[in-house]
Amino acid sequence: MRCRLPRTLVFMSKMNHSSQKSEEVPLMKKSVWLIGSASWLLAACENYEGGNGDPSSQFIRELPEGVLAIAATNQDLQAVRISPADGCYVYRHVGPVETTFLPLKSVDGRPICTRPADAAPAG
Repeated sequence: MRCRLPRTLVFMSKMNHSSQKSEEVPLMKKSVWLIGSASWLLAACENYEGGNGDPSSQFIRELPEGVLAIAATNQDLQAVRISPADGCYVYRHVGPVETTFLPLKSVDGRPICTRPADAAPAG
């Protein structure tokens, strides 16, 4: 004597099997998106400012006397470096929301640079 399932049960079991397969695909897509997004977000944390990540090696230890003489007040002269883009001095400004580099300016408001403005690379 052989047992047979009614046709409706056979159809339901096939339907459940196919629905499990369709649920696995979105879960797999979610994991791929999650892993991809996590790696993208971690890449966003990379130091774009250059250097080896050591804060003390990014800044000029001793500024030239001429720069100290013409630099305006209210600028952090302990955290100064030369911008590779234009050759001008920039200082670290710590604001309430973010920390950024601003051009080091003279008393009369002009940026202090290591080379003349016309010698700066275009581009």
